[in-house]
Amino acid sequence: MSNRRPGVGVMGAGNGASAEAMRLADQLGECISARGWVLLTGGRPAGVMAAASRGALRVGGHLVVGVLPNEGNGDDRQRTADLDLALFAGMGKARNVINVLSADVVVVCGGGGPGTASEAAHALNGGRPLVLLAVPALWRDFFCSLSEGVEIASDVQECCRLIEARLTEA
Repeated sequence: MSNRRPGVGVMGAGNGASAEAMRLADQLGECISARGWVLLTGGRPAGVMAAASRGALRVGGHLVVGVLPNEGNGDDRQRTADLDLALFAGMGKARNVINVLSADVVVVCGGGGPGTASEAAHALNGGRPLVLLAVPALWRDFFCSLSEGVEIASDVQECCRLIEARLTEA
């Protein structure tokens, strides 16, 4: 049996994330770390990624990993969210697949743009449990139409209960 800590991917808008999505992401990052899970994000210093990382870092024993789109050369190497580990994929938006497939459960926090939508779709395609936290009705309706297994959460505590249930099933 592996001693590997479960990883929870938190996806959402970067630039342009709503204040509510960032508040929820901050709380979610803290909740994830408090349960001893690894937080996995897109690693950029913006929006949901940065907020989830900030929340997770407040908890002792945290492990915050970001998969970044660039190669980490020059100044880009320091342009990250606050992370324990920055992984520079050098793949641009294709790094979304790495983010999702490296997570045991994927959470979309507050919706987002095409990148976030692609991460949700990759989660379903890759057989990863998908939890939608406070997403717009259009997102909920669309992703639920693609899979009966999509979970819906309206607050962080409910989201963490759903994550825990999905991790226990695995």
